[in-house]
Amino acid sequence: MIADFREIIKGDRVRANTPPEINEAIDREIAASVRFYAGKTDYEISRRIEELCSEWDIGRHVETRAAVISIVGLVLGFKRGRKWFVLPLIATTFLLLYAVLGWAPPVPFLRKAGIRTRQEIDVEKYALRVLRGDFDDLFYQENRTENAENFSEIDDV
Repeated sequence: MIADFREIIKGDRVRANTPPEINEAIDREIAASVRFYAGKTDYEISRRIEELCSEWDIGRHVETRAAVISIVGLVLGFKRGRKWFVLPLIATTFLLLYAVLGWAPPVPFLRKAGIRTRQEIDVEKYALRVLRGDFDDLFYQENRTENAENFSEIDDV
């Protein structure tokens, strides 16, 4: 069974620019994780949710790598020669491409390595929160309101 998260993760530019087989692999990984934690305690689920909150998404990876390459290029440009100033130019160009299109040359490699978007991480996090019962009170209140409305209709008859 392969989970289909396309409806949940609409408008994700990185997913739109990622080959379907990579998206499907990431979706399978999310579904497997949720199935694995379905049989775990609330404590174990909470620990996984904490891990997900600190997981770096692809945007953070792209931004960090661009910053490191820019700094290295600037230092080398000032110490070794002007030709090294091309590195910050390339890094900022990639960063601009990523900001505008959700794609840059390093993105396919990061996606193949399993780096997820923030939305993909959030899908797993919220599925685990449902398993943990975080939204049970909302469901209970909603049902209570519906039942109260149903009972008031019976009283009207």
